[in-house]
Amino acid sequence: MLKKTFLHKQHNLSLVGVIKEAYHPNAYLANIRNIKRGLQTRTKVLNVLDKSSVDAKAIAKETGMPYGVVMHHLRLLEAEGIIERKGSKPHIWVSTGLGQKRLVNLG
Repeated sequence: MLKKTFLHKQHNLSLVGVIKEAYHPNAYLANIRNIKRGLQTRTKVLNVLDKSSVDAKAIAKETGMPYGVVMHHLRLLEAEGIIERKGSKPHIWVSTGLGQKRLVNLG
């Protein structure tokens, strides 16, 4: 019984390493399928917006992603209430403060 439990624990530990990826907590959206590429893209966009409020062209330039891809994900995030547009064109995108927060190591 002890050997079986030990093997089971080893198996679970190896799965944790595979599953754990560093995505922004707000990259997960409720109304769409969250595939790896979308999560990675939204994480990049949200990381830029965490630093400052900017327009879509600046996000595209900083992340190295096409403008159309950035706009698609900005609209998805806006529909979920995670970010919003401010001002007239070119719109400045800002975080609303809604959604998950990052856990920081306090110790």
